[in-house]
Amino acid sequence: MTQVLIRPAREADLEALSAITATSYHEVDRRTFHRSWPDPEIRPPARNGLWIDRTRHTLTTDPEGCWVAEVDGEVVGGAISRVRELMWILASFAVRPGLQGQGIGHQLLAAAMHHGRGCLRGMLAASADPGAVRRYRLAGFTLHPQMFLTGVVDRDAIPVVERVREGSAGDIDLLNSIDRQTRGAAHLSDHEVLLDQLRLIVCERTNGAAYAYVDETGAPSLLAGTTRRTATDVMWEALGSSTPGTTVSVHHITAANEWAVDVGLAARMSLHQSGYLCLRGMKPPAPYIHHGSLL
Repeated sequence: MTQVLIRPAREADLEALSAITATSYHEVDRRTFHRSWPDPEIRPPARNGLWIDRTRHTLTTDPEGCWVAEVDGEVVGGAISRVRELMWILASFAVRPGLQGQGIGHQLLAAAMHHGRGCLRGMLAASADPGAVRRYRLAGFTLHPQMFLTGVVDRDAIPVVERVREGSAGDIDLLNSIDRQTRGAAHLSDHEVLLDQLRLIVCERTNGAAYAYVDETGAPSLLAGTTRRTATDVMWEALGSSTPGTTVSVHHITAANEWAVDVGLAARMSLHQSGYLCLRGMKPPAPYIHHGSLL
């Protein structure tokens, strides 16, 4: 193979990186999905656009954490990472299928991890791909299996929840405070990206608070709370916003968040296992359901 060039990512690389991550993740999904699950689908154009917007934001805030691999002038892989307070986060990491297992991923991950050299904690979401999981473990991450819930929400099971309201940019200070109590670091400017892409709901009580970013299906894409009760209420509010009769899937649930499993089972959703939350210098956040790339 021609020599690989590892260089800082540029905005002009985003389209190529988006295609590589979509293809690579889909290939892993095809190899690891269970027959009882729906056939995996490649990331649609609309979600590619969201991925590009998130990655463009990270290029702006963390240029030293974003790297690409080039072969003969063509981008063949990338690693996108960010630092939020004292936490290093790997947002995206992929090498074009057919070029994997040749050391490209090792070089990319090393470059991205250098960006977090002063951090006390690290966090990333991994697929079930054995090669990637091995690489993360050798890099010093603990591996925490993830579960996901899927199914049509039983409308009769949805309870009445109180003090859950629509959120806005005016809540960002509250959200950052909840982040620090759950995962040890605030999302900071990432909240602005999330607000652009998802619906925000917030629960505030005298003894606790929680928030969730909810996608168009009614699934919480990111959820954090200071108590299980408030986290449970915002999850129910999210599921209650789903369209009757449509399938909802809630991903990235760790064993530390059995309260979320209980909500899903009460809603008559089915429970499965796939992938890992990889952590360094910290325990699994709770009550918390992490975002796939913004974590």
